[in-house]
Amino acid sequence: MVSALEFMTHVIGIMTKMPTLKITVNQWQRIRADLHTEHPKSVFMLKDKMRKVLGFTVREHQEWVPDKEADPREGFDLFSVQNDGWYKGKRHEHSIRLDFYNERKYTMFMLKYSEYLNG
Repeated sequence: MVSALEFMTHVIGIMTKMPTLKITVNQWQRIRADLHTEHPKSVFMLKDKMRKVLGFTVREHQEWVPDKEADPREGFDLFSVQNDGWYKGKRHEHSIRLDFYNERKYTMFMLKYSEYLNG
């Protein structure tokens, strides 16, 4: 008897991990504006449709990243520092992650939008 995993591997093929692209909010706004000229709004409203049509889904990501600059806010109370987006040698960063599911669409995306990503 064939296990379900073996069956999936043989039917689908070897599954590889697709890349996640980290971009800034400004880069995403420019790319999204360009995509809106080519695709209807429904593509962006439904993750399943976005995944099928564009080959990726979008995630907003917030994290604390190390900041090499000295803490200019020493002496302030903890809550105001956290609200300002700076805490214990780290700053708050808001970014966009594009999770790709199709290798060909990832390659086309990189070719088409490399000027937005590099400049």
